[in-house]
Amino acid sequence: MTEILTDDQAARAALAAESAGRYAREADRGGALDPETVKALTAAGYPRHFVPARWGGAEGTFAELTAAMTRVGRACASAAWCGSMFAYSARFSAHLPLAGQEEAWGDSPDVLWVSGLVPSGRAEAVDGGFRLDGRWSYVSGALFADWALLAGPTPGPGAPPPRFFAVPRADFAVEESWDTVGMRATGSHTVVLSDVWVPEHRTVPLAEVVGGVNRTSDRPQHAVPLMSLGGLTCLAPVLGAAAGMVDAYTGLVAARRSAPGAGPTPLNDQVLARAAAEVDAATLLAERAALLLDQGRARPFAARNARDTAHAARVLVDTAHELVRTAGTAAQDAAHPLQRHWRDITVAATHAALRFDRIATAYTDAVLAAR
Repeated sequence: MTEILTDDQAARAALAAESAGRYAREADRGGALDPETVKALTAAGYPRHFVPARWGGAEGTFAELTAAMTRVGRACASAAWCGSMFAYSARFSAHLPLAGQEEAWGDSPDVLWVSGLVPSGRAEAVDGGFRLDGRWSYVSGALFADWALLAGPTPGPGAPPPRFFAVPRADFAVEESWDTVGMRATGSHTVVLSDVWVPEHRTVPLAEVVGGVNRTSDRPQHAVPLMSLGGLTCLAPVLGAAAGMVDAYTGLVAARRSAPGAGPTPLNDQVLARAAAEVDAATLLAERAALLLDQGRARPFAARNARDTAHAARVLVDTAHELVRTAGTAAQDAAHPLQRHWRDITVAATHAALRFDRIATAYTDAVLAAR
């Protein structure tokens, strides 16, 4: 997938991956990305990747970001996950009214956005805006955020239609609630607001973002329905981690073959060849989904994109299990990247956007409706 990137983009992705890999073990053990890795992700241009050009953003493509995050994920899936979330959260924020965009990006396009996509909290309409309070869980990269884009209020009888609310870092607290087996360094903590005023120009109806209706931009990347993305946001880090597992497993096979009197090990050889093919196949599915989005052809293929990205994740989970199962005891060492990637893939694939059981029904409904 790296051939999608220009030489400059590939070089920036390599630098970000180098930083992510340097701190990957410590990030995994400590449960947080190193600030230097966040700086490297920013320097590589991922927070500005989807930012409109009027604010100095790159207005980059889905294919480019997927390729870059796959490269970073090869070194550290948590770093790639945060890089992806910074970029996609900014893409959501490009739906805000221009006054809200200017408030966030007027000085720099390198703002770190995070998002809470599941409606939560309470929102009360007041003169000129809303009063907002509540808790939003699983907000990846929250500790490094400059702005948060939060969906609310919690659905229920009498609740108003949900909106997205843009909130600067000074107006929210972060409760460190994320402590998981894998993807430990994503910092997917809980964002907490207490009676915060959000002016009207920093809100947008949730239905417009979900439906891909953008009143400020006609660029394809700013007008994509959420369903059409499928799990692409989450899949690139998983692809990268799976490729990282293949790299690590190749090293184990090479070491065993170089031992005195050793030769080919048919089981390991078959597992390696199959795993490499499965990563390539999943990459092709991701590339197809991304290219359709970039071509502005997302809507007719929404159900298929969601199916393909969820299927790719499911295949990669099985691939990861087989690699770690046949790698031997050495791969279980805390310092070995194989077990870290395995844990990361297993946890990342539980994200709602990658759960095949949830996607299959929507896909089947779409297929039957088209008959």
